[in-house]
Amino acid sequence: MDWTAASYLTYLAVTVPLTVWVARTLSSNGRVFLEDVFDDNAELADAINTLLVVGFYLLNVGFVLLYLRTGELVVDLPSLMEVVSLKVGVVMVVLGLVHFTNVYVFNAIRRRVRMEGLRTPPLRPQYDLGPAEQPAYGG
Repeated sequence: MDWTAASYLTYLAVTVPLTVWVARTLSSNGRVFLEDVFDDNAELADAINTLLVVGFYLLNVGFVLLYLRTGELVVDLPSLMEVVSLKVGVVMVVLGLVHFTNVYVFNAIRRRVRMEGLRTPPLRPQYDLGPAEQPAYGG
C-alpha cells in the first residue's frame, strides 16, 4: 500500500494551520512594535502590518505547497512520520528565518529613525537673555 497521499494530507494538515497561527500571532503582537518603529503612527503601522501578513501568507503557503512533493515512496506509518516530520521541520525553520529577517529589518529602521531624531536641532530658546557680557581684560 502506498501512503504517499496520506503523507501529503498530514503535511498540509500540520503546516497550513501552523502558518495561519504564526501569521496571526505575528500580526497581533507585531503591531505594537510597528507603532514604535513608525513613531506612533497607528494608520501606517496597521497598513504595514496588513501588507506583512499578506506577504507572509503568500511566501509561506507558496513554500509549503512547493515543498509538498516527496521524492521517496512512503510505504508505511514510520516512513510517513519521517517524511512529514522532515518537511514540517524545514517549514518551521523557514518560517523562523523569515520572521527573524523581518524583525532585523524593522529594528534597523527603528534604530535609524531614533538616530535621526537625535540629530534634529534643539528648539530655540523661549526667552532672550540679552547680549552676553564680555569679560574685562586688564591690560
